[in-house]
Amino acid sequence: MKPLISMREALADPQLLGGAMPGDSWRTWRTYMIAGMGEALTDEERVVFKALTGREREPLTPVEELWAIVGRRGGKTRAAGTLAAYVGTLCDHTEYLAPGERGVIPILAATADQAGRAFMHARGVLEHSPALSDMIDGEPTSDTIRLTSAIDVVVKPANFKTIRGITAVAAICDEVAFWMIEGTVNPDAEILEALRPSLGTTGGPMMVISSAYAKRGEVYGTYRRDYGPNGDPAILVAHAPTRSFNPTFPQAKVDRAIARDAAKARAEYLSEFRDDVSGFVTREVVEACVSPGVRERGFITGFDYRAFVDPSGGVNDAMTLAIAHREGETGVLDAVRERKAPFSPEAVVADFCDLLKRYGISRVTGDRYAGEWPREQFRKHGVEYEVADKPRSDLYRDLLPALNSVQVDLLDVDTIATQLCSLERRVARGGRESIDHPPNGHDDLANAVAGVLVNLTKVSGYVYDLDALVST
Repeated sequence: MKPLISMREALADPQLLGGAMPGDSWRTWRTYMIAGMGEALTDEERVVFKALTGREREPLTPVEELWAIVGRRGGKTRAAGTLAAYVGTLCDHTEYLAPGERGVIPILAATADQAGRAFMHARGVLEHSPALSDMIDGEPTSDTIRLTSAIDVVVKPANFKTIRGITAVAAICDEVAFWMIEGTVNPDAEILEALRPSLGTTGGPMMVISSAYAKRGEVYGTYRRDYGPNGDPAILVAHAPTRSFNPTFPQAKVDRAIARDAAKARAEYLSEFRDDVSGFVTREVVEACVSPGVRERGFITGFDYRAFVDPSGGVNDAMTLAIAHREGETGVLDAVRERKAPFSPEAVVADFCDLLKRYGISRVTGDRYAGEWPREQFRKHGVEYEVADKPRSDLYRDLLPALNSVQVDLLDVDTIATQLCSLERRVARGGRESIDHPPNGHDDLANAVAGVLVNLTKVSGYVYDLDALVST
């Protein structure tokens, strides 16, 4: 990547990026971006830089990775869009692209909506620049901006499988602390590791923007490792509250949010990593309970099979079913089903009932979803629906001792392990603990599995120290 004009000049020129981050309220972001591009700072800017990064001096060479761990409404997305516009239009990449090849600036986020917002910021920066708007090649689509510089700014799913094989000249990774992709247990690490080689040839920057969240994952790990004077010089980590980057955000709103929920607000606006959120169970514990290669077990005469269902209306969440039996002290998982939305709930109930009857099951347990609806639908097929006497959080709590003592035999189904390992323990004000999926995550299949195994193993009668059993 060869800059044709410096970041400082571009941000000061109203014909280029001068309208992207103007005025005193954007001074902090301009300082961070200028330093990240390897440019010198003024003495005044250096004071700001130290407060953000914990480092005395700017790097003076372009960094490989810019990590901005900033509170909500701190301007992260617009800053990332500005970087995408700069790299896509004001830097030369021809040396690193084969004849006819187009470079890519992928924008990745946990959801399409999130990625789309960052994409629209990049598009807005380009369209409102008198000079750079002329570099937009044709009408942008909902997920691609083609530039006359042979660069495409594109929305990409945050998935390690979909970003291989591209030649990236920069990359924007939005809200990485909340990335959670089914089929993998450490999605943030795997996605970023798959992305880095795509940038290796061009030397383009990877910009990671995120609010703070739990004390785990790549955002927290990078902060612990690379924030401050002893961090990797090629990785520039900024860590600051919302108002440090956006002084126009009202302090009164921050104060009210803290009064409502201090732990959540301090993470969202003060950029403090949360002590009240921790992991539920480790991958090693779950894998010790899995029978490798066994994805389903057929019906065997002589066993008493039980089932648990997590209903859904077919619009957003999946509808899931788990069947299990008991052998001695071990709960053995026999079959699972997961129907992802959209689907016809009536049709899924019919399919589930067919499977239940193959195992000789005429009674299923599930949660209190939608009042009488599940009971009526299952009853049509000769299956009685009983309401579980515990919420899902209690089911997870009661499953933990059985996992730790290997008293359950799980199927080799990736989604089960992923959802169990992704669960989070949260402690609310007053000390009440809950266990649930993370933001943007899912636990529909894990809920069904926990429900049926807890009913079998009766672990709710155990006496144990939850804090001693859980590894965070």
